[in-house]
Parts: sequence; structure tokens; C-alpha cells
Amino acid sequence: MAQDIARTADYRDFVRTLKQKVQSAQIKAARAVNSQLIALYWEIGKLIAEKQEAAGWGDAVIEQIARDLTRELGGAKGFSRRSLYRIKRWYLFYADQEEFVPQLVAHIPWGHNALILEKIKDRGVALWYVRKTLENNWSRNVLAHQIDSGLFERQGAKIGIDNFSERLPVPDSDLARESLKDPYVFDFLGLGEEARESALEEALINHLTRFMMELGKGFAFVGRQYHLEVGEQDFYIDLLFYHLKLHCYVVIELKSGPIKPEYAGKLNFYLTAVDEQVKAPEDNPSIGLLLCRDRDNLVAEYALRDLNKPIGVSRYELSATLPEELRGSLPTLEEVEKGLTD
Repeated sequence: MAQDIARTADYRDFVRTLKQKVQSAQIKAARAVNSQLIALYWEIGKLIAEKQEAAGWGDAVIEQIARDLTRELGGAKGFSRRSLYRIKRWYLFYADQEEFVPQLVAHIPWGHNALILEKIKDRGVALWYVRKTLENNWSRNVLAHQIDSGLFERQGAKIGIDNFSERLPVPDSDLARESLKDPYVFDFLGLGEEARESALEEALINHLTRFMMELGKGFAFVGRQYHLEVGEQDFYIDLLFYHLKLHCYVVIELKSGPIKPEYAGKLNFYLTAVDEQVKAPEDNPSIGLLLCRDRDNLVAEYALRDLNKPIGVSRYELSATLPEELRGSLPTLEEVEKGLTD
């Protein structure tokens, strides 16, 4: 009887529900433990820093503290000289923002905190990466890749050319600008500098997960060489996405050379066609993104000035050097638990 029940779809759905409940509880428990661990490290860093300053102890005492503390805790791991020094340095990095920083950094694993401390020297930039990690649920490998590729410089201080403020209402124009980068880094493709547009397009689709990670949160893939019929002619969009936050279609055109005025005109035509044939009444106006290997800013500004559709122009960069293998943008339960002790 039980074996017959186990074969039914209803039973399999029930077991799947139980599994999801268990995993959800495990993740919540891991996060609670992480928050307690971060609070402990904050107190340890604060106590060591304040005692050193009050007693005039140098950093050499940290090695002695590590030996004695480890002995007193029965050989517990995690309190080596290197670990204690890093904890103290982490505390001092954020010390004068004690009213809110501990609560913010407690939401990401210690391994993520240590990585940010190692790679970022500016506290404002570090907190920007903390917030982006929370917003996008980055694993530590993904966080490392985003830092190494200069995401803050490309998105936080973007210098792309667009006409969003003239063609979109506030706050849509601000959100659209924040959603784009300059340049986009496609170093995961392993293509040479002279890659043709067709090769670039195919490679991006073959690495769609990493491409969407580089585009940023909110992009949903719709199609490649998306077919449009206007009059009696056929047209094909390089890449079509839908942006979940902007609630609009995003038309992407790839160009292997510098921007030319006619590229913007063609993209404007595609946006008109998508708005007429694809966009639903509840969708916002479609946005165009022209990705060029090089860009003359003045040419880009002139090309966009009198167009009636919102378009951004950004550069992209290629590199033959492959980064570490990424494990995806969402951390697994094992990664969450492992991050607590790293």
C-alpha cells in the first residue's frame, strides 16, 4: 500500500514540500548563527583594539592572545593570530559607524566580509558591495568576480551615454541609468579582441547565466535574433530581454566596432516595432542598449539627441583570461553554512 502511494504525484509533491520546509529552516538557522558569529567577532575586535590602545600593547601581543585563547577554549579553531588580527582590522575598518554597520554586515557570511576587507580599501565602496551582495544573494565566488571586474566603478560611477532623462519619466529614468554599466566586461567568453558580432552574440548565449549576471539583477532573457515583421520585411533583434524592475523590454544590439550614427537610428526603429507589436498595455516603453567595442562620446551624444526612444550606449571589454569557475548567483545551503566558519 505504502509503495503504491509513493508512486503517486501527490505523494512526491508532499515530500518535495517537506524538503523545502527543512531546507528553509536550515538556511534560517544558519543565518541566525552567522549573525551571532558576526556580533561576536565585532566584540572581539573592539575589545582587542581598545585594550591595545589603553595598555599600549603592540600587535605582537595578538599572537600571545591567540595561543592563550585557543588553549583556554580547549583547542577551538578560528582564533589563530591571523584570524584575530583580521577580526581587529575588520572592526577598525567600520569602527566609527558602529551604530548601523554591525547590523548590515551581519547579514552576509564572515567569508564574504573577510573577502571585502581584503580587496576593498574604501569603506563606502565596501558597504556598497555589502548591499549589492544582499540584494543579489551573491556567493563568495560571484562577489570576488564582481569586485575583480570593477563593478562599482562600472555601475556605481557609470559614464555611459544615454537620453533616459529626456525620454523617460522620473524615477524610471534614474532606475534605467542605474541598471546599465559602462563598460560591460565579458571576460568569461575567452574571445579575442577582434571577435565578430555573430561570434560575440553566440558566445553570450552559450554563457547566458554569466551574461545575465554581468547585465545585473532584473533581466529576463526573451530571445536571440528575435523576429519582427514590419510591412513586408523581416527584421531580427540581436538580443531581447525583459527587465522585471523597469517593467519593460530591453533591446540589445551588439557592434564589434565604434559607434556609428546609423546604429542608433536602427535601434530606435526596433524599439518602435517592439512597442507596437510586443509590448503589453501595462508595460513601460521599451529601452534600447547599444553595446559597442569602442565609443566616441560626442558621436554617441549627437546620435541620441533627437531620437524619440530611450537608448543607452555602453562599451564592452573582452579578455582571453578566464576567471575562476563561478557557482551561480544564488548560494547553496552548503555555501551558506561553510561561509559561517571561513
